[in-house]
Amino acid sequence: MSLENFALMRHELLLTFAALLILTAEIFAGSKSRKSVSLFSIVLFALITITGFLPSPEGTLFGGMYEVNNTRLAMKNILNIGALLVLIQSVTWLSKAENKDKVSEYFILVISTLAGMNFMISAGHFLMFYLGLELATIPIAALAAWDRYNNKSAEAGIKLILISSLSSGVLLYGLAMIYGTTGTLYFNEVAQLFESKNLQILGFIFFFAGMAFKISIVPFHLWTADVYEGAPVNITSYLSVISKGAAIFIFIIILFTVFPVITVTWQKLIYISAVLTMTVGNLFAIRQQNLKRFLAFSSISQAGYILLGLIGGNQLGMASVIYYILVYIFSNLAVFGVVAAVSDARGKENIDEYDGLYQTNPGLSLVMLLGLFSLAGIPPFAGFFGKFFLFTAAAEKGFYLLVTIALLNTIISLYYYLLVVKAMFINKSDNPIEKISSDFPTRLALGICIAGIVITGFASIIFEIIKNMSFGVSVAG
Repeated sequence: MSLENFALMRHELLLTFAALLILTAEIFAGSKSRKSVSLFSIVLFALITITGFLPSPEGTLFGGMYEVNNTRLAMKNILNIGALLVLIQSVTWLSKAENKDKVSEYFILVISTLAGMNFMISAGHFLMFYLGLELATIPIAALAAWDRYNNKSAEAGIKLILISSLSSGVLLYGLAMIYGTTGTLYFNEVAQLFESKNLQILGFIFFFAGMAFKISIVPFHLWTADVYEGAPVNITSYLSVISKGAAIFIFIIILFTVFPVITVTWQKLIYISAVLTMTVGNLFAIRQQNLKRFLAFSSISQAGYILLGLIGGNQLGMASVIYYILVYIFSNLAVFGVVAAVSDARGKENIDEYDGLYQTNPGLSLVMLLGLFSLAGIPPFAGFFGKFFLFTAAAEKGFYLLVTIALLNTIISLYYYLLVVKAMFINKSDNPIEKISSDFPTRLALGICIAGIVITGFASIIFEIIKNMSFGVSVAG
């Protein structure tokens, strides 16, 4: 492989090299040096994240099966930022007695699934896309079943692998129909040969259903709450943010690159899915007491909002989705960081157990407040601008009723996010959660999340950079 090829595949190759280095470090580290493996892994991954922002050429490899352009690089870098935050937040949890012998396994699994996501994002061929999808999915199932002596965690892993197998089968069935009618699996060739035949439309519907499982779009969302509740908090945060973000990224690439001919068709599908996903996610979130299930339905509703950017089918919509995923990473990980800190220290995961949290833990309460307000879309936090751009992208295409429904759903989401705020700041408790002394990694991760919420909200140049990016995909209108 030439140096130029290495530069094109630097994300995937660096991640593979990092996994091998961590495995080597595990071999040479003694049983008393497990903490050094965590530090080494995080520093190594931080260097990889920084390297991802260095200038890189655009091009293709393997006959066009692998593609690199500015948009795909930005998507990979956003995922790297989120994964780095999750890894930093995981240090305290990994230092617990039951995890001390599995530190390197955790980092290797996370890096492996991230490498699969990167291959998926750079795919220019459905075979490369599917290989990346499976490489990303299988390690995630192992992560979900991390607590092998916890029945809920084992159940989460089994459910995730079964649902992933089913969704992959549905997706492959759709791709087989598309291949049978076009004779090719290359994105650009399928786009040229796609003629809106009935079998091709049916194949696309199966493909859409398979991707809807991965993104937790209603009615393919039922697995989400159970898996999120059963998995450890840090792994749930990875599922909620990084896994979902990668699926959305490749979804918009394929929609805009492969299926522009049937834009009207998939706009109808997305319209119905967006309304159902926002509404069902918000209504079910109101009924939850467990915070992981609460955040699971919150993430489902957020997927509904993201679909508003997709339905635009234009460059503004694509830029809005990429920007919103960046905002969502900082906002959601701020909330999950607090939930993880409380769960690791006190084992509390229910909303009513957060009563009076501000009295004993004002810092964690304020971080949770900012994260929830950003998720709710309250100005001037970044989530408000993210939703504003998504709604604008949909309104520009004339979907005014859909935007109105989204605004009504935003009001509903504000209600249940404020239930958590009320528990922390207003509700009284005779036995509030005791003072939690967060370690440096936790404070660092939460600080980065808050800085990200503020900076991405007030620095409008970030959205302008994404909007003016050379997307390298064919977008409609």
